[in-house]
This record gives sequence, C-alpha cells and structure tokens, in this order.
Amino acid sequence: MRRTCGVTLAVVLAVVWLGSEQNDPVDAQENTGVITGTVTSGNGPEAGVWVIAETDDLETVYRKIVVTDDDGQFLLPELPDATYDVWVRGYGLLDSTPVDATPGANLDLTATVAPTPREAAQVYPSNYWLSLIDLPDAHEFPGTGDDGNGINARLQDQNEWINVLKGCQRCHQVGNTRTREVPDLDQFDSTIAAWEDRTQRGQRGSLMNSFITQFGRRRGLEMVADWSDRIAAGAVPESPPRPTGIERNLVLTMWNWGDNVAFVHDEVATDKRNPRVNANGPIYGVNISNDELAILDPVTHLATNLKIPLRVDPATVPGMIARSMPEPSRFWGEDLVWNDPANPHNPMLDADGRVWLTTRVQAPDNPEWCREGSDNPFAEYFPVDRAGRHTGYFDPETQTFVLIHTCFGTHHLQFAEDDNDTLYFSGGGQVIGWIDTKLYDETGDEQRSQGWCPTVLDTSGDGTISAPWNEPDRGGGYENLDTNLDTRVVVGSYGIIGDPTDDKAVWISSTRFPGRLARLHIGDNPPETCVTEMYEVPSVLDPNVPREQTGFGSRGIDIDRNGVVWTALSGSSHFASFDRTKCAVTNGPTVADGRHCVDGWTLYPTPGPVVQGTDPPVRADYHYYNWVDQWNTLGLGANVPIANGSNSDSLLALNPDTGEWTVLRVPYPQGFFARGLDGRIDDPNAGWKGRGVWATYGEAATWHIEGGKGVRPGIVKFQVRPHPLAN
Repeated sequence: MRRTCGVTLAVVLAVVWLGSEQNDPVDAQENTGVITGTVTSGNGPEAGVWVIAETDDLETVYRKIVVTDDDGQFLLPELPDATYDVWVRGYGLLDSTPVDATPGANLDLTATVAPTPREAAQVYPSNYWLSLIDLPDAHEFPGTGDDGNGINARLQDQNEWINVLKGCQRCHQVGNTRTREVPDLDQFDSTIAAWEDRTQRGQRGSLMNSFITQFGRRRGLEMVADWSDRIAAGAVPESPPRPTGIERNLVLTMWNWGDNVAFVHDEVATDKRNPRVNANGPIYGVNISNDELAILDPVTHLATNLKIPLRVDPATVPGMIARSMPEPSRFWGEDLVWNDPANPHNPMLDADGRVWLTTRVQAPDNPEWCREGSDNPFAEYFPVDRAGRHTGYFDPETQTFVLIHTCFGTHHLQFAEDDNDTLYFSGGGQVIGWIDTKLYDETGDEQRSQGWCPTVLDTSGDGTISAPWNEPDRGGGYENLDTNLDTRVVVGSYGIIGDPTDDKAVWISSTRFPGRLARLHIGDNPPETCVTEMYEVPSVLDPNVPREQTGFGSRGIDIDRNGVVWTALSGSSHFASFDRTKCAVTNGPTVADGRHCVDGWTLYPTPGPVVQGTDPPVRADYHYYNWVDQWNTLGLGANVPIANGSNSDSLLALNPDTGEWTVLRVPYPQGFFARGLDGRIDDPNAGWKGRGVWATYGEAATWHIEGGKGVRPGIVKFQVRPHPLAN
C-alpha cells in the first residue's frame, strides 16, 4: 500500500566514490534483491527523476529511492523480500500511478508530463515557495515601530528581519503546503485575520505568536498574508534542477520510526571519533516532544521506543513545550499531544556504544554544591544557580538509563579526542561544561567528574585570565570597557565540537545575530587556566566589511581533521569556514568585539532560489545544523562539509576547493527537515554498501510531512554508489 510519508533530500558535491563495481546494468532475474527498469514519458526517457519503492510488509514502513540515469534506467538495490509499490516522482512530471513489484522484477514505468507549471510545482521543495515572499525594502530599515513604518524598531537592517523569518524554521519548514496555504480562509474577514489566528494555535502557539511580534506585528502579518494571497492567485516559483552527475548516484533507504506526534530531533549511529563503533547496530534518536528514545534496528527493520526517565516525579518538572495553548490546534483540537518534562535533545555514542543524551534529571534549580558558598572549585570560581537540562546515558547492554546532574545547562554534546573521553556540552548559557567520563566510570561521582568555565576573553593580553574582569550588562554590552582587564562575554553556546588538533580546545557556535564562534582552551588546571577566544561572523554590523562579503545566522558547528571549523549560516544561507591559523591576533584589547580576524572566514553561498528584494542575495533555504564527514562515510571524500538543507528536503555537500555543490534530495515524503547527521562504516571492505550517512525527519510538527495527520517521521540512510545502476 502506498504511504504518503516521504522525504526529499539534496546534496551537491564534486567528489566521486572510487569503487571497483562494474558499470554494466544488473540483470534483475539474476539478482532477487533488486528491481530494475526504465522510466519514459511522452518526451522519451526521463533522466534525473526518482523511482520510489515502498512497502508496509516489514516491521515498519520501508522505502528505497534512487535516481534514473541519462537513459531513464534505474536499479533499486538491496531490497528486502516484500511486495512494493513502485512509482516515479520528478520535476516537471505528475506522480505516476504505483505498480506492484517484488525483487527480481524489471519494470517499464510511464510518467506523465505536468500539464501546467502550477501542477508541476506541487512537489517543489519549500524553499522554492518561500522565495516568493515579499520582504520590506532595505531602505525601510531601521524600523520605526507601530507609530511609524510598522517595523520593530529593534530591527536595524533587513538582514535582521530575515533572521526573524528564518527563526520560524527552527521548528518547521516555511513554504510547505501547511504553511503557504490557508485552508479555512472563508471563516475569516481577511487573510491577515486568518494568519493572526493560525499563529496562535496549538501548544507552540505562544512561540509562533512571539515571532510575528518580533517583526512588528502588523507588518509581519501583512507580509505572510500577501505571500499566501499571491500563491492562491496562481504565483508559482521557478523549477528546481533535476539531479545531475554524482547526484544521480544517490541511494536513499528509509524507515518510519517514532509515532504520529513524535518530534525526533536528532539521531546517532556511531562514535564520531571512530565510525566503526556500533557497526550494523541500532540507530538511536531522541523524541524531544514526549521524552522517548527512538530505536531502529536496520537489519530487522524493527522500530521501538523507550521512555526516558527523570530522578524525580515528572509532574514536578515543567517541560519546554507548553501544556496549554492560546487557541486549539487545527489538527488536535484541545488535546495536549506533547509532554516533555525530560526534554531530551541530542544523543552521542561513546566508544562502548552507550548513548549519551542531553536530558533533564530534575527541575532547573541547582543543588548547593553548584552555587556560591560551595567548596567545589568550579563553583568557587564561577557559581551556577540553574541548569535547564542535564545529561545521562542509555546502556544497550543492560537496557538501563543512568542519569547525571550537571550544574551547567546542556544542549548539544561532543566527545574530545583525549585520554579521559571528556564529554563537552553547549547550552550552559554563561559557561561551557564537561564531564570526565573516564573518572565518572571509575567513581560514579558526578560532582568530581564535572567541570565548567565561564567564557572570558584575554583582552588584557597577558595570556591568562584574571579576576576581576569586565562584566557584561543584561544586554551583553559594556558601559565602561577597561581593556586593562579581561572581559567575560555571554556568547550563547548552541553547537559544540572538540578540536582534533588540540585535545584541550573546544569550539562553540552562537545563534545571536549576526553569529559568533568561540574557542575555549581549558589548559592544564581548569578553571584557572581556561581562556576563550571569540570570532564574529562578518556582517553588516562591521562597517569595515563590504556588504557583499557579509553573512549572518550561525547555528551548527563541526570541524575537519585539520582544525578548520565549519558553520552553516541559517540566516543568509552561506556555508562558512573559519581557519584560526589565519588570525594574526588572538588576544589583547582589539579582540573584545570578535571582529579582529575577518581573514579567517570564507563564505560559500549555498544553492537554491534567492528571496526577492535582497542585496546581497539571501537564499530561501534554512540550515538547521551542519556536519563534516571526517571519515568518508558517504563516499564523497574525507573531510567533506555537509550543510543541512532543512527547508529544501536535502543535504548539501560542498567541495571547498572548487566551490561546487552536490545536492542530495529526499523527494518523498516531502518535509525532510534534517537536524543532526551521523555517518557510520558497517563494513570497510564492502564499498559503498558498507557505509552511509544517517539523518532523521526532524520536523517538529510531524503532521506537516506529506500525508498530514497520522504520518510518522522517517529515518534516512544516504549512500552514494559509483554510478546510477551500480549494485
């Protein structure tokens, strides 16, 4: 039976898999694990379209998706024994009628050319539809408020307006059917009134409402209402390009997991430091909305869930997601479908295959040993009163959870490449924290095994951090900055990654406009030896940077084996690298604003349509996070940086030497919203079949995925084979 729960994935790259497979098509009658065939339409063979095989005969819904070659031929490899619906989706076509097939079949599939541009556009990614939105002109900034031009007076530049718009995409795509269309317009006096209503519905209504207010309420509502009206009147975006070159070598394998309200935020397959850990083992994901660990066995195709516990009664811990709503949900009415007191966010595997999580242990107020007056050396140096999330791990061998209270807040986590398997955490607000997991395993002592440091810049230039230092005000500024002192900064730690070239250094990313990276070196005797450096994304805030060389919106962070840091700029849609070795200065009075090493930055515009009226051009995609394939798990080469095309159903792989992109698109079901990525090598001797990159459908509102209410999110394995017919 055909399901309407699909994914669209895109990655662009100019590196090839050097495999030894032959280029001859496989005879399907000689290999019962494949389905082969040809796709044609009235235009002849259809090259660069997707062939989708889908079944519900297994333990969970299973899909395989490939791309046709120049002659319209396809080969669906490694199919489990089942009966599949097989059909075609492609740009410029209508979806074909599914046909039943089993492995061993050879099919002639007929596609129909879309009669109109509007019918063709129904399968375009969300970013193409979002590119039709009409923004306030650049000359209207800075905003003058409700009594002026209606733009929030806090927004000083058009880029800041765009940054708010892109912020809506932290939870869901903007441009999908659910957002671009207003299904109940006849119940309202105007489209503006309809949008006023829809942005207050459901358990995230208050959050949506806040984003509209950040624009300047009336002006923001006018923008989205005009967008919907023009689409309803027939506006259609440009057509995306079909996959070409290496993009046609993509093989997608997909399983459903979680349930029909599961917000599976991130997944993990292996230890980032060693992609052979957990070979052929389960994939783990965190359902942030209902406190579950989602588990997929890709061998048996079994998807299960485990409840993540707390140390205390869950009823005493408030969740991140409201347990109330301004207006009933359009889909669930008054039902509160999300309940997340543990609020798990991000998983990582250690060398033993344990699944470490950022998750709540108890309510935010810290115990006395974290606070001022404690004899804990880190609390004496910088006390911490509250932590919104903590940590713990799931041990697959014993099937048990171990919970660990941290004084610092947690969000993302990454292991250092050191002897103590130090686990670093972002999300601490004013501090960066860590756990010496080796010491914890030896002692079970959560107090002794953890540490943290505030982020303090060496603006005095003496190579060390000394108190007293310049303290920021509530807005992060300084009334009287004394450069003879060091300077504490509240960077806002979102992403985090250890430095493979220095096991005492860790990098964080900040989402505060226009974006920043910070490097913490803990030294030999933390907290006293901790030193922070900060680097701001070149932006319109820096008058010394030409506007055409600016960007904004850092979120994700990763690093290659050479120590070059990568961050995808979700606002301006660039992929930015930062090379610290190009910095002439790393401390002293000139580093306080983070603008002292513009030469360290390189910004690569990501592919896709541009939002009209932006100069320099801003693309309509959104990059929730990014990842570096340090170990060539995808088959495009080692150290390949990959940005999530979270608003374009894709992964975007960059060749930094040429600036060329490889777009790996997930065409079905639409709504593939990638967050965290992971790559694993199951068998280093099996060529492309022994490795792959994993990503989950991270859409917060699962019912935004193609198929609507009732669908379940997917977990997707990406593989690149030597050519489109390789088996």
